[in-house]
Amino acid sequence: MYRAPVDEIAHAIKHVAGLSNAIESGQAGELSEDLVDAILEEAGKFATDQIAPLLMVGDQHGSKLANDAVTTPPGWKELYQSWIAGGWNALSGPEEYGGQNLPSTLAMAATEMWNSGSMAFGLCPMLTMGAIEAFEAHASDELKAVYFEKLISGEWTGSMNLTEPQAGSDLAALKSRAEPQGDGTYRIFGQKIFITYGEHDMTDNIVHLVLARLPDAPAGTRGISLFAVPKFLVNDDGSLGERNDAFCSGLEHKLGVHASPTCTMIYGDGKFGDKPGAIGWLIGEENRGLNCMFTMMNNARLAVGVQGVAIAEAATQKAIAFANERKQGKAPSWDGEGMAPIVFHPDIQRNLLTMKSLTQAARAICYSCAHALDLAKIGSDEDKKFWSERASLLTPIAKAYSTDIGSEVASIGVQVHGGMGFIEETGAAIFMRDARIAQIYEGTNGIQAIDLVQRKLPLSEGQCVSAYFDELDGTLEQLRASNEPAFGNSMAVLSEAMEALKSATNWLNTKSKAGETQHVLAAATPYQTLFGLVAGGIYLAKSALAVPDAKDRAALCRFFAENHANGAAALKNRVEQGADSFEAAAASLVD
Repeated sequence: MYRAPVDEIAHAIKHVAGLSNAIESGQAGELSEDLVDAILEEAGKFATDQIAPLLMVGDQHGSKLANDAVTTPPGWKELYQSWIAGGWNALSGPEEYGGQNLPSTLAMAATEMWNSGSMAFGLCPMLTMGAIEAFEAHASDELKAVYFEKLISGEWTGSMNLTEPQAGSDLAALKSRAEPQGDGTYRIFGQKIFITYGEHDMTDNIVHLVLARLPDAPAGTRGISLFAVPKFLVNDDGSLGERNDAFCSGLEHKLGVHASPTCTMIYGDGKFGDKPGAIGWLIGEENRGLNCMFTMMNNARLAVGVQGVAIAEAATQKAIAFANERKQGKAPSWDGEGMAPIVFHPDIQRNLLTMKSLTQAARAICYSCAHALDLAKIGSDEDKKFWSERASLLTPIAKAYSTDIGSEVASIGVQVHGGMGFIEETGAAIFMRDARIAQIYEGTNGIQAIDLVQRKLPLSEGQCVSAYFDELDGTLEQLRASNEPAFGNSMAVLSEAMEALKSATNWLNTKSKAGETQHVLAAATPYQTLFGLVAGGIYLAKSALAVPDAKDRAALCRFFAENHANGAAALKNRVEQGADSFEAAAASLVD
């Protein structure tokens, strides 16, 4: 059974991401370390005691669609009501609408725990959190007055309606349309697919954020607008009115996250309401909907990265527990009677340490990104720009590296369980199945890599990534000065890895300036992996350096460096040399 690693999460956000420094310097307002600890402790109890026990129920039962209504698994609705009663949905919301205005770093820490308990449950508040961010940044005061407080409290949930059957990740191909009615409303028509929690029974209302085109909109992504389309219309007194002309026509039968309803949504076919067309209200400016949605998506990408960490943590805990209980064969380090617990076998130890170190490396990257988002909201304009760009740089790494780690660690967890891992009753396979979608949604990890090399590396003419590298170099200097034997060869290996990352970055910048786009795109994914590997390894060193005599942390850093980060040179070679192999080999792929 999962137990929230409250102490480990607290260490990561305080000492690796930098929340303790922000508290000491006054950048975190009235937030204290005691309050941080109290919030994390209570969030951990909720995740451990209430969410995690329903993981298997949700996976086995799933959500069901009948008569245009979705029923979530037994206990799911009651769980959600307990969750909002605890105020958890309102952690980072603005105070004037009932939120607690706490840092994103804390909200992401809680998000990790919810998703370790059950990713299928954690998906619902994650989407609502994104809707809140889009409303806060772009919605009119009139729209906020109607929807914002109930979204923040969690009394109503939000959903993201982006793609369509013909579009996939290419939103320029969207066909859903919005017809202005002359009274400030629009009638929305179209079909949306893969809509997480587009329909469910946990709340009375759902506020859909829908991308659609106006009649005179320009082609491509520049002609997309964003609309708020509630499941039920809201009366002037705040009560719910008639059903809007939007409904779920089907649920996807998925590899994992079975309890999370993934809906096909139909807007405007006349099923509900006085005439065809779902009634919606414009969010932001006409034809600027994608900009509004990116406010929601960029933060959602970080939350998805945190989901990767969450799955990795839960899978690691289960694998370690199993390895201590399962006895099989003889192990060199086992001096007890009979068969040895498999945790004493070197290959199992390698697997478990890989799981543990990858999880902690990815966690550090995600919380460092979240902390940058928090700092981007305060200080001078120059400071805001610096930290906003830092968050932008780390977002694709946090999303892609962490979700790659989530799938890898969950797969290793099945391996540790052996044949029992392939059997559903042990629960190890749930994590492997649930983790896989995170590499795909909110922009596939390949899209994240393209974003990193084409948009993020050039920020401030390269000064953003240079400043980040300087920070990583500073940690390496602290590691060099520590002279702690428990780090082993970490300093040399991580320094070589850092040089490999710098070399690959310079190569990409040169190719970009020369207009060699094919080479840049071919190198994007291995570069993104290299970036995450190096940053994660150095963050593990920072984690160990933050606590005196932290020999366990130093030993884990050494394991990561000498077993994983030493692969940086090979990744650099893939970046700098791999693209040349594409042209000849790719010809065989085309029919």
